Amino acid sequence: MSTAAIPGAPLPVRTPGSRARGRHRRPERPEIRTGSPALVLAVPAAAGPESRSVVEELLSIVRSEHTGVQAAVGYLPGGAETEDPEERTVAELLAAAAEAGLPTPVVVPLVPGPHGFLAELHALAAEYGATVTDTLGPHPLLAEAVHVRLSEAGLARADRARLFAIATAADGVVLTTVGGEEAAAAAGITGVLLAARLAVPVVAAALDVPGSVAGAVDHLKETGSQRPALAPLVIGPEADSELLATAAEETGCPSAAPLGAYPTVGQLIASTYLAALPTPTAEELAEAEAVAADGAGEGSRRAHAAAEEPLEG
Repeated sequence: MSTAAIPGAPLPVRTPGSRARGRHRRPERPEIRTGSPALVLAVPAAAGPESRSVVEELLSIVRSEHTGVQAAVGYLPGGAETEDPEERTVAELLAAAAEAGLPTPVVVPLVPGPHGFLAELHALAAEYGATVTDTLGPHPLLAEAVHVRLSEAGLARADRARLFAIATAADGVVLTTVGGEEAAAAAGITGVLLAARLAVPVVAAALDVPGSVAGAVDHLKETGSQRPALAPLVIGPEADSELLATAAEETGCPSAAPLGAYPTVGQLIASTYLAALPTPTAEELAEAEAVAADGAGEGSRRAHAAAEEPLEG
């Protein structure tokens, strides 16, 4: 908002300022209505220190993006027993919402693509009538996150505009993921987006399929790559860390770090949740507008009453 003086007016009045335009303008954040279902971030791992740090930071990003969101982490069963009330399974969270008479939560799986735990997750959600969203990828924001992790490892330029040389920069990338051949095929779409950013060939491979990563590295070498590198399309909890270490050791290729709690992953979780929220009916919109109008009227009455109160001497 900008303040401008209008001729003839006793005081300046506030008039709407022009909105910033262009690709760098931050989009307006949609408002989350009161009573919206909670977000359950489904983690394909049991609760533990390795997964906890990543998911807690991701939820922090989600909450900072949308302050009205009610979000919790749901783990798979099978981990060590814990008395921490924050470390609950997906089933426990859905049951608690049902017992409390709350709207059925929206379940967002914390995976970038197809994964073995999704069948179990869908079956569990069906018992409670919960919605399970699509996976987080393929998506351009995941390609951005992989690019940043490669640049942090010295395996890629930070962006194509910076044309300085990096002696260790990869001239071919194997995008590694978990979830079998189906996951590798889906990762190939993100790989195309990554190749456009890096201007080097990118092929996808599955860490949990024997020989998949080694075969992808051989393919790159046969087509002219002399310095192939591995780039995990892995957030973290969905993959055994030993798979990543073994792939790098067996191929002799340097590897970037997993995506972890990179900010765009949190943004993808938030946008995926928002897209799954039910569309409000006309009656609900009218009721929300009436509540907002009543609140504004009450605030105006209180301010008016306060202005009329005599000052105490």
